[in-house]
Amino acid sequence: MRTLTLTEARRLAVMAQQLAGPRPGSLLDVVERLGKVQMDPTSIVERAERLTLWSRVGAFDRESLRQLVEHEPRRLFEYNAFLLPVADLPLHRPAMRRFPRPEYRRGRYIAEWLHDNAGFRAYILSELRARGALRSRDLDDRAEVPWQTGGWNDGKNLGRMLEILWQAGDIGVSRRLGNERVWDLFERVVSVRDEEPAPDEVVAIELMERQLRAAGLVRAGWGGALDYRLPARDVGEESLRADGVAVPVAVDGLAGEWLVHRDGQAELDAGAWRPRTTLLGPFDPLIHDRERALELFGFGFKFELYVPAARREYGPYTLAVLAGERLVGRVDPTFDRRGNVLVVNGVWAEPDAPPDAWPAVAVAIEELAAWLGAERVELPGLSALPEVWRVSARGSR
Repeated sequence: MRTLTLTEARRLAVMAQQLAGPRPGSLLDVVERLGKVQMDPTSIVERAERLTLWSRVGAFDRESLRQLVEHEPRRLFEYNAFLLPVADLPLHRPAMRRFPRPEYRRGRYIAEWLHDNAGFRAYILSELRARGALRSRDLDDRAEVPWQTGGWNDGKNLGRMLEILWQAGDIGVSRRLGNERVWDLFERVVSVRDEEPAPDEVVAIELMERQLRAAGLVRAGWGGALDYRLPARDVGEESLRADGVAVPVAVDGLAGEWLVHRDGQAELDAGAWRPRTTLLGPFDPLIHDRERALELFGFGFKFELYVPAARREYGPYTLAVLAGERLVGRVDPTFDRRGNVLVVNGVWAEPDAPPDAWPAVAVAIEELAAWLGAERVELPGLSALPEVWRVSARGSR
């Protein structure tokens, strides 16, 4: 079994995420390669899915993304807080059909709640069928039994029903008005062919191969790479190993066995590594698995938006700084839309950050500002920069 250096392992992960080498040719290319892009409306800087795409393709027209999601022929669709390729719908329909999962307590509650509110469910589907796409405000709360789980959604019956019908694949997001979702029957959002579903084993093999390609390398057993419990995952891993797609390796300094995608390993061996410097949002797929980011990159990342200000270590919407195969620091920006200024409230370098990294980091900040439409960037004074970057900052002036 081959042993990768830690640098090689990191490069595999970064290349797989399209964060090194030539920039991807299109937004669709990025989402199809990643398999999914997490959505979040927080706009201290910009929406999460747009930041993820910007980190890879650079400046892009937001209208082009909306066209892919809302205009025919749709190439992307929203599902369960992710952007997914329409081409991968057959791989996700089985998860929709399995929802809710009665073998779990949460699934049993949802199934019982749907049974008790069968009339409420039928009303929503009937209204959408007759009236077309609607916002939640266009529908009535006709729940016979209220949602009660002891959480903050208690009593929000209409919102819960819409989310449940969405997860079940009965309805979908047709378009957005600002951040407000407009719902429609799923078959009118995405064309659904009435065909025999693929066997669980085939879905597992296909989906896990895509996830391995997008991750570059994962722990044997797939660890946190799967977002939901996938039937036949053992069959999927065994098949990918047997076919030589998932190649077992060791990583120098890290415990246990890892799996790499054979294509990624071939690209690395062929000398395809071309580093870039960019900024990553808190929902970026390279760092969304916090344990993996800490183990593989030595980078502890926290999303502190909901942490009281006095207890924050960095900032409410900190962006990670990727330089080549290393996560070398973080910045805390705020986009002041009224003043049209990108304010960088803080900059932090990792203890082992390269002293000469700052000029490229400053360029990445300027590129982000230009894409956001900011007229200028307000950076901390030179004395406020981390000590390790002050010399390179002086030299870049």
